[in-house]
Amino acid sequence: MTALLASVRSDDEAFDAARAGAELIDLKEPNEGALGGLSIAAITHIARQLRARYPVKPLSAAIGDVPADAFDEIATRVIDISDAGVDYVKVGVARGPAALRCIEQLANLPATVVPVLLCDGGMDDELVSQTAALGFAGLMFDTASKDGSTLFDHVDVDTLARWMRLARQRGAMVGIAGALGWAQLPQIRALAPDVAGFRTALCADGRRSRLDPERVAQWASALHRPAGELPLDSAAPSPGARNAPQP
Repeated sequence: MTALLASVRSDDEAFDAARAGAELIDLKEPNEGALGGLSIAAITHIARQLRARYPVKPLSAAIGDVPADAFDEIATRVIDISDAGVDYVKVGVARGPAALRCIEQLANLPATVVPVLLCDGGMDDELVSQTAALGFAGLMFDTASKDGSTLFDHVDVDTLARWMRLARQRGAMVGIAGALGWAQLPQIRALAPDVAGFRTALCADGRRSRLDPERVAQWASALHRPAGELPLDSAAPSPGARNAPQP
């Protein structure tokens, strides 16, 4: 079964997502970029509120969009966010000259880091292999741009499947995200990632609008349905809504 990761920006959204069936609650600020970070105070507050009602619900939080060569800043944010009470700290890493060194340094931090490999325009095979070999608890494939293209516009299913096998062979859970919507459900089901992450598809009017718990419930139902079953017609929005550009 693929678990639903719902990205939320407030305690109200976190409670709505948890009640609607999201297995993982991911804290980020969509107005600040693909992996925009909330303040430490906000993360601490949301984590405390959610733990009181859902003590075993896994929590993750993004550090914000920080260049891979700004490692001192990355390390500080990782530690601060880990200390704020989340289970996983997500760090976006795009391919480039500083990417591998950044990944290697992330593996040595005293925090449970989940690297998010940003696959816009493709991804470096060696970087994926090295990341998979470093023993992270989890690894995600995502995109940085929110221009209407999805993860599958940048990386084909077969390549993603191969990368996922590499990570799983090392014991890591594997997730995918990147402007995914109902049109991508067949690819998601074919890959069967451990986690599928969403923001835009869970909101009524683009990723910056408020999370809609009904949409969370629809996606939870679709992801949890046994392979081979199609989603109910009522679970999916109209074709026009499926293909709307991601703001």
